Amino acid sequence: MKLFKYFGPSTLVTAAFIGPGTVALCSLTGATSGFNLIWVLIFSVFTTIIFQEMAARLGVVTQEGLGEAIRKSSLPHFSKLIMIAISIGAILIGNAAYEAGNLAGATLGLDLIIDGFKFWPLILGIIAGIILFIGQYAYLEKFLIALVLIMSVCFFVTALMLRPSLSDILPGLIPNKADFKNILYIIGLIGTTVVPYNLFLHASSISEKYTSVNELPDLRIENFIAIVLGGLISVCIIISSAMIYSDGSKFIDVTDFARQLEPLLGSYAKTVMAIGFFAAGLSSAITAPLAAAYAARGLFNLPKTFDNNYFRLTWFAVIVIGVVVSMSGFKPVSVIKFAQVANGILLPAIAAFLIYILNSKDIMGKYINTKLQNVISIFVLLITVALATRSLINVFG
Repeated sequence: MKLFKYFGPSTLVTAAFIGPGTVALCSLTGATSGFNLIWVLIFSVFTTIIFQEMAARLGVVTQEGLGEAIRKSSLPHFSKLIMIAISIGAILIGNAAYEAGNLAGATLGLDLIIDGFKFWPLILGIIAGIILFIGQYAYLEKFLIALVLIMSVCFFVTALMLRPSLSDILPGLIPNKADFKNILYIIGLIGTTVVPYNLFLHASSISEKYTSVNELPDLRIENFIAIVLGGLISVCIIISSAMIYSDGSKFIDVTDFARQLEPLLGSYAKTVMAIGFFAAGLSSAITAPLAAAYAARGLFNLPKTFDNNYFRLTWFAVIVIGVVVSMSGFKPVSVIKFAQVANGILLPAIAAFLIYILNSKDIMGKYINTKLQNVISIFVLLITVALATRSLINVFG
């Protein structure tokens, strides 16, 4: 079927950002803010389409990743070293935070079935490490993505069953000054959708399917379909949560996440939510360290093999940090929220590098950004910088 040709690396990116962080944060957003922050997701989806297209175009044109492009850029030597240092710091910190959130999310799912076992993050980290070490994780990843998609369909059907009023939803499509009292939720929603490590992952993996610049139109269609689908799922999670918690009730513990699926699944809601959290967490726990390793490989010109020791050391370090943080005694939901906020704050640095590279004729040739693409991407970048700055002022002020 022709439709399936538009499912590929971009679909993997969507599956990566529809992780436990998205489910948890969208659920909390709907429960605490109702429909008010749906506009944030619309902005996030638009931003993701813009930046992921640039990352994917880079991968097709150069047949290399974002890390390689940064290393080969025409910046002065000192400036390039600063860029590499910031990139590595951002990717390691961001990916480690995201990995902790992934493991915490998978643990949330397992806790819904077997509560009180403290070593789930360690076991999950070992499983992710074994899969990455062997390198034969593609089939398991497809299986886990399928489970996540099943849960996503459940949210979509549930949102329809709850019959939300269009007059209640429409005000949430427009920013309101009062919304910015929830600045950390705003940054978190952006960070869980526009994931910095996905820019590295997309650029490095796109060449597995697209090998010619003549395929750029198909790539853009795939990118648009996959990311809009992911955004629709996120909106449905907010809608279903807002409807369920419109009675003023609050999240008390992890079992409350399953309440959103009860209108559709009844007593099976808890089991399906557990499977969904586990699948989302473990699949993302594999892709986050892998993306960090791709970035390090490109930045340091390491051999393009999965069994290279430095490549393995990078993903191993991300997993270890994720396991330690997720087992440190913090509540899983708090770890997930921190991961999304951290990604939202780190996004401007990576996005700025991407815009610079996509305007380099030495790297992109005639496929550099157009003036319109630059205006849109820089405008979106300035908004993310402003939001990240306001978030930091809120946190430290």
